[in-house]
Amino acid sequence: MHATESNEPGTAAKAEHGPLAGFTVGVTAARRADELGALLQRRGATVLHAPALRIVPLADDSELLSATKGLIGHAPDVVIATTAIGFRGWIEAAEGWGYGEALLRCLRGVELLARGPKVKGAVRAAGLTEEWSPSSESMAEVLDRLLDEGVAGRRIALQLHGEPLPGFVESLRAAGAEVVGVPVYRWLPPEDLGPVDRLLDATVGRGVDALTFTSAPAAASLLSRAEERGMAEDFLTALGHDVLAACVGPVTALPLQSRGVDTAQPERFRLGPLVQLLCQELPSRARVLPVAGHRVQIRGHAAVVDGELRAVPPAGMALLRALARRPGWVVARAELLRALPGAGRDEHAVETAMARLRTALGAPKLIQTVVKRGYRLAVDPTADSKYAE
Repeated sequence: MHATESNEPGTAAKAEHGPLAGFTVGVTAARRADELGALLQRRGATVLHAPALRIVPLADDSELLSATKGLIGHAPDVVIATTAIGFRGWIEAAEGWGYGEALLRCLRGVELLARGPKVKGAVRAAGLTEEWSPSSESMAEVLDRLLDEGVAGRRIALQLHGEPLPGFVESLRAAGAEVVGVPVYRWLPPEDLGPVDRLLDATVGRGVDALTFTSAPAAASLLSRAEERGMAEDFLTALGHDVLAACVGPVTALPLQSRGVDTAQPERFRLGPLVQLLCQELPSRARVLPVAGHRVQIRGHAAVVDGELRAVPPAGMALLRALARRPGWVVARAELLRALPGAGRDEHAVETAMARLRTALGAPKLIQTVVKRGYRLAVDPTADSKYAE
């Protein structure tokens, strides 16, 4: 995936820039990652993709085959279809194994519940008819209906789709039901951990502004990999302070929230609203300063100066963020040198990076040189008291 904005230092976006221009967003999804990445890039974001999981192909899944044969041999009373893509995949896999007709016959003879309109569409496309579907698309409503009907002694097959369903199975079993899981999707760690490790490193190093999660297993997998590498504490600290954790819904957020991470979630649990949430949240979190008669907004890898997007090289962004932490105050060269990535001990590196930063910003007077002391952001006098406290 490639960014839509120019990354040449000092390049200003003359046209209207997207709301996510200058921000880097990590995408952890395995499925529909291209769709999510395209939505983000269309709004100007740079996308760092690292699938945190891989999906076991249905046709190769011996557990799904075993569960399917078990249901055909011993039909349940109720089948709950939870996702459209999962239900379609299950039917297609059964056909590939030669059990397609037998599975459809089984499903025609049971109480078939569909969680939401998309699942209902998949059920009907298979030539079946659902008994009922909740208007809320909520598994809680499905559970309430079943418990109201009474489930004691009933055999209930639940199409699993990789997401945890906290309390759902336990509640049914406590009420006397036999629950059979149908593992339509099983997710395993990715075969190539390189992209995941790079995303973890970028998160800890504040090289991304947000991480997006579209499934709870992906969030759990990323946390597990951070533990394996001994960087879980640093990873959680980054998510707690500087990197926004954006989840498609509350179930997806559970692994992160269980570790104390605050997450942002859209009201509608879809990719489009998730992207719109980022379009609101990231610009609102970006710091805006009145500097030398200009309005400067500091984004992840760019600055917006008087409404113009200015791409800034990484070293320049490190200096700009260091200066912005104490706007109006002089920051010593030694401190700025420590902020530079891999700069070593030569303070001349600060001067070189500062010259490039000034060029990139397009307004040299934004940063003042204080002879023999260091540099300062030239915060407007009326703002001095506000930012110098």
